[in-house]
Amino acid sequence: MNPLTTTENIGTTKNVLGTKLQLCCNDPVTGFYRDGYCHTGPTDHGVHVVCAVMTEEFLSYTASCGNDLSTPSSYFPGLKPGDGWCLCVSRWKEAMEAGKAPLVRLESTHINALQVVTLEQLKKHQYK
Repeated sequence: MNPLTTTENIGTTKNVLGTKLQLCCNDPVTGFYRDGYCHTGPTDHGVHVVCAVMTEEFLSYTASCGNDLSTPSSYFPGLKPGDGWCLCVSRWKEAMEAGKAPLVRLESTHINALQVVTLEQLKKHQYK
């Protein structure tokens, strides 16, 4: 694993399809580094590499697990269905196993996600 530590190398970072990592979302601005990309680095202990499109079902599920992504705060806009957001790959896998996984933008999901989930699992939830 060679995690990305700055946005300077974003042009060479790969997605799960083996091509250049694409922007996930900039409204709201997502990513561990809040630059719109789902790349990771040594300080990203949650490994926020899955570009997910929020659904009401997932937002309710993750809130029930103690991670409320819907409620705004002074530093967080709160998410609504349709928003793109870089999720922790372990949270996405947990939601998938519970039948609550949000859809995934494959071109915007970092290749490191494949260390936890398979491309086939991600493709079953591909956003089109």
